[in-house]
Parts: sequence; structure tokens; C-alpha cells
Amino acid sequence: MEIFGIPLQAMMSQLLLGLVNGSFYAMLSLGLAVIFGLLNVINFAHGALYMMGAFSAWIGLTYFGLSYWTMLLVGPLVVGLFGIVIEKTMLRWLYKLDHLYGLLLTFGITLMVEGVFRSIYGVSGQPYSVPDALSGATDLGFMMLPNYRAWVVVASLTVCFVTWFVIEKTRLGAYLRAGTENPKLVEAFGINVPLMVTLTYGFGVALAAFAGVLAAPVIQVSPLMGSNLIIVVFAVVVIGGMGSILGSILTGLALGIIEGLTRVFYPEASATVVFIVMAIVLMIRPAGLFGKEK
Repeated sequence: MEIFGIPLQAMMSQLLLGLVNGSFYAMLSLGLAVIFGLLNVINFAHGALYMMGAFSAWIGLTYFGLSYWTMLLVGPLVVGLFGIVIEKTMLRWLYKLDHLYGLLLTFGITLMVEGVFRSIYGVSGQPYSVPDALSGATDLGFMMLPNYRAWVVVASLTVCFVTWFVIEKTRLGAYLRAGTENPKLVEAFGINVPLMVTLTYGFGVALAAFAGVLAAPVIQVSPLMGSNLIIVVFAVVVIGGMGSILGSILTGLALGIIEGLTRVFYPEASATVVFIVMAIVLMIRPAGLFGKEK
């Protein structure tokens, strides 16, 4: 069976690959949107923190014999604590300054983190095996569905939409939003706003690390894996609308699928289609698809 001259199996394989990539885009852009939307910081270090999450899984297995499932919990916690240290020692002094200062600081952190890992592990990349419980594939009749890639999609969507629900639909999320808009008023109700801001940054960083652990069995764990992805993720955030959490999730998934379809019909444009979409969206709606005009 063919669709527009393309075999169905090839079409579905590329759609699956696009959905997997879209899941990573959604996870990473979600973390960026949480940090920017609630802390007003452009966190360029997000790619390096994603890489640290992948390396935490590899280091945990190689040096300590910790399983994938253990590192899926431990990795984001460790990298999240590293993010908390960054926020408490450096970022918190820049909240009232222009966005450029936060961007330059986090870009510098990216260079330092990548430099440290590159000097220790090189740039060739380290292999990380798929856990036994998720190895193999399931026959769907029209294609073979790799079990691990299906797990990546399910896990990413679950984390993304739980995060959206907590921030947008619960009292905790209301406190977070109010704390960024009027911190003195919120503190008058006995809420520790600086601690809440610190934990928010740590959570955004942990989301990037969680995506890194998920990515470790899919691609080679390399110090440059974050820098290869972060520009595309920033484009996703801009298209969805800076600070829009639901916009980042939906746009990340949609652009991953569009990228996958582009590989089928016009492979030469697959590396640039995200930026073409960004240019078109910004011409029509400068605030992004889900962003609010100021």
C-alpha cells in the first residue's frame, strides 16, 4: 500500500521518528517555557543540562551499576540540584535586569559544562543500551513499532501534560504565577517566594535532564548532543509563544511530525523546515501561536 507514492511502512516509520523527536522538543521547550514564563530568564544552558541528564544515566550505569529505571529518577534530581546551585549563586541577581544578561550568563555556563565533559569524555559519544524490559519491537501489521520509542512518546506526553495541569489548574500553579507577578503580595500571605522561584528553576532543569535520560538509549551520549538540539528547541518555543506552556508542548509535537513528513517528501528541507515555519509564524503572529501580545 502506498500514500502519494510512498510505501505505508516508510511513511509510518518517519511519522514515528517525527513523533519521538517531537516528544523531545516538547519536553525541552516545556522546561524553557516554565523557566521563562515564571522566572523571565532565557535559559540557554538548557541544552547542556539535557546533555548532563544523558551523561548521568551513562555514568550511573558505567561506574555505579545503576539501572536505567533508577537513573530516570536519580538523574533529574542530581541535575536539578545543580540547577538550584546555579540559580542561588548566579541567576537570582539578574532577574530585574535585561534578558540579555541571563542569556549571556547561561551561554557561558553552557560553554563551561560542555568543555568539562568534552575534556573528560571526548566528542565521539558513548553508547547506552536500551533496558531489557523495553527492547524489541511490536508488530502492528503495517509496521514494526520499537518498544523503546513508544515508551519515549508515552513518558514524554505524561510528564508534559501533568506539568501543564499542575501549573495551570492547581493552587500551587496559581501561587507560582502570582509569585512572579507580585512577589511582595504573595509573601504577605506567608509564602516563601525566593524558595519557590529556586525550586521552579530546579524543576525546569530537571525536565531537561529527564529528557536527556530518555534520549540516552536513542542516540550516542555526547557532550555536544545538547548544542545540536537547543537552537531547534528555541525555535519551537518562539513558534509556540515565549512562556506558553501548552503552546510549547503542542508546538513541539507538531513540529516533530512536520519534520518527519518533510523527510519523506523533501528530505533536503528537513533540517530547515522548523525555521521556515518559525519565519512564517512570526510574520503573521509575532507573539507566537499561543503567546500573548504585550
